[in-house]
Amino acid sequence: MSFKTIVIIGGGFGGVAAARALRTAKNCKIQLIDRRNFHLFQPLLYQVAMAGLNPSDIAIPLRRLFTRQKNIQITLAEVDRVDLANRKIMYDGVWHGFDYLILACGSKHFYFGNDDWENHAPGLKTIEQATEIRRRVLIAFEQAEKQTDPLAREKLLTFVIVGGGPTGVELAGAIAEMASRTLYKDYRNADLSKTKVVLVEAGPRILAAFPPKLSQVAAIYLHRLGVEVLTNARASELNGECLRVGDRLIATHTIIWAAGVKPSSLNNTVATEKDPQGRILVNSDLSVPGHAGVFVIGDQAAFKNERGEFLPGIAPVAIQQGRYVGRLILNQLRGSGAREPFRYSDKGIMATIGRTKAVVSLGSLQFSGFVAWLTWVFVHIVYLMRFRNRVFVFLQWVWSYFKFGHGARLIVHKTWRFYSGEKIRN
Repeated sequence: MSFKTIVIIGGGFGGVAAARALRTAKNCKIQLIDRRNFHLFQPLLYQVAMAGLNPSDIAIPLRRLFTRQKNIQITLAEVDRVDLANRKIMYDGVWHGFDYLILACGSKHFYFGNDDWENHAPGLKTIEQATEIRRRVLIAFEQAEKQTDPLAREKLLTFVIVGGGPTGVELAGAIAEMASRTLYKDYRNADLSKTKVVLVEAGPRILAAFPPKLSQVAAIYLHRLGVEVLTNARASELNGECLRVGDRLIATHTIIWAAGVKPSSLNNTVATEKDPQGRILVNSDLSVPGHAGVFVIGDQAAFKNERGEFLPGIAPVAIQQGRYVGRLILNQLRGSGAREPFRYSDKGIMATIGRTKAVVSLGSLQFSGFVAWLTWVFVHIVYLMRFRNRVFVFLQWVWSYFKFGHGARLIVHKTWRFYSGEKIRN
């Protein structure tokens, strides 16, 4: 049996699942490449942005994650190009060959052609973005505390989230709850009960991927928290001072983007057919047409289920696809040429609204409220323990969640320079 090189690009849910499925593979070298040295538990990233958890609570170094897997090599690099015809990838300015390639780079936020909006409305895909959102939100409260002009203070206490998907809903609920139930005792001059949170959704309802009944329930929960939900409302004229929604101009200093995503820009270097969103159209076995040894999974792939619907860009899809591709390659290494088509087992979707409410859709089973929230907590804890591999992560997470981790509420500026003993922000 010849020695094979298996390259996995991306250390997210899909890439990690594929690597783990290949842990018993022999006569091969598995190379996991990522531009970051850690695996990030993205479903809880909004908790970092809302100062509920620290980044280290939801991330684990990739090298530590694979300490016991001897057939894998971790490479810290950013892949620039993919050459399917010659079975090579480029990183660090050098071309490297492969026998099997798994693209699992995920997605990034998309501003629908308005890239300049990113400076005013950060998205939420990375730890850096989460800590930047945390900084902006906490700075707004601090500035409102010392502001004497009522109109200026109102502007500082107005927060707008663009996008009514799970991330937008969770952020809106967290900010409203943070102001009304956590931080209100800490401020003397700013009346945090006057905090305004506006959730803007271009479609007819929030949580469009959920059944209509649960979308309605989520809207009710948000209303009880004081969140104003605007549907059939498209954002425009976004800047650092305001946001236009239809004919309405909302004055605010803090805008968070949760409206759109697009696949990794690495897709642009892959010479194959793509869908309108830029995702790579794959075969039933998740391989690229004409390239049996190249696979695309997760947010980078456009894959239709048995009903002809594209699978959503969520963690369960990436995990199942990663496991499938890993096992497929493992079987091929062992001499099996059979390739059963990938079939996604829908585990349901869920979203939390605040710290005691959630909505859950598990096929025909739909429920909401506190029981749904407990389900959300349990599922996330199980997944988090799987990646952190510690029993006490449960107690650590619960303590931080309920006590609203004080360390996570630190305001850390992006860069500092020192001059004459003083700190001056760049």
